[in-house]
Amino acid sequence: MLLRTEKLSKHFGGLKAVDRIDFELEEGEVRGLIGPNGSGKSTFFNLVSGIYRPDEGSRVWIDEHETTGFEPHLIAALGVARTFQLLRVFSEMTVLQNLLVGHHNHVSYGTIASMLGTRGVRAEEKRVREQMMELLAFIGLADFADMLASELSVGQRRLLALGRAMAMRPRLLLLDEPAAGLSPVNVDNLLRIILGLKERYGLTVVIVEHILRVVMDTCQKVTVLDHGQKIAEGSPDEVKNDHAVIEAYLGREMEDDEVRRALQA
Repeated sequence: MLLRTEKLSKHFGGLKAVDRIDFELEEGEVRGLIGPNGSGKSTFFNLVSGIYRPDEGSRVWIDEHETTGFEPHLIAALGVARTFQLLRVFSEMTVLQNLLVGHHNHVSYGTIASMLGTRGVRAEEKRVREQMMELLAFIGLADFADMLASELSVGQRRLLALGRAMAMRPRLLLLDEPAAGLSPVNVDNLLRIILGLKERYGLTVVIVEHILRVVMDTCQKVTVLDHGQKIAEGSPDEVKNDHAVIEAYLGREMEDDEVRRALQA
């Protein structure tokens, strides 16, 4: 089990953002995490990645290491990387420099060696740059390596955020609305890249996404949250036909067949 939570909870005052969620994720799985706005999806990511500290009684394990309350850098060191719903790239750095920042925890030399510019440092820097260029080529940004990130389109910045997360050499990749703001063509391209990265690097992936087609076409299993609680879990087909999911998304006033067609669309 690569990721497991037990009674994971987070309250903000009287608001139960995440409420006693039990979650298990097998290594190599691609899991969808869906739910209406405010259902707790991003808060769940923030708890797993260490940005938020969970409430007392919560427990989180990553690859059998209990990480409850760990700082984000310690969780990242265990092979967890994530993207964010709001784009967070270093706008005044080049595309390549953004990836090098993501990779910095994996360089073997320290500050002094870097300042001295030894032969070993130069050799490793060359090797790392070649690896980052290979990654950029895979996600389709190699031709923009020397361009400032601020000059990229929204779709390209989404790919850059994905590439920077991959530069951390993760085992577990958490994608928070990776397709937000993309055209249908770019959504399809993103799906191909995510699945390609998964196969190439042996990733385990969790995708939070409002575009349900992204989840239904990509994920082997889907977990559904509503008001901070897990209300359903299963294959995409099982989830699409779950009455609790239908009610959570579109309410009781619509006929089930009509709702089901909307979800499938």
